[in-house]
Amino acid sequence: MTSVPRNEAEIEMEQFAGKLRELRQARGLTQARLAELLEVSPRVYNRWETGAAAPRLDTVVRLADILEVSLDVLVGRKDPDSDTLRIRNPQLHSLYRQIDRLSDEDQRALVVLLDSLLKRSQFQKIMAS
Repeated sequence: MTSVPRNEAEIEMEQFAGKLRELRQARGLTQARLAELLEVSPRVYNRWETGAAAPRLDTVVRLADILEVSLDVLVGRKDPDSDTLRIRNPQLHSLYRQIDRLSDEDQRALVVLLDSLLKRSQFQKIMAS
């Protein structure tokens, strides 16, 4: 039996489907729940994860947002571990993007402040145990 060569698009779709399944499971979501979040039927979502169909680009963007990964991670161009810093709180994320514009002196002060807050939180956890 001779194997029939597959085209690149089929191979890439299989990689996308596998990555989609892996990321969904890593977030602890069921197919049904992710389909609900995307406002598609579970059957449609299942077809994406099996590689039988491909979502539209706007849906791929929504998938990346829901799974909290970049598009590069979702399509397998980067590993999730190599993804950039992820701050889930939108206000903190917005502030984080502005930190680089601070003077060196202000950045050092911010490091001291954040370090103090983290140490206080750790101390409170220890005292609560």
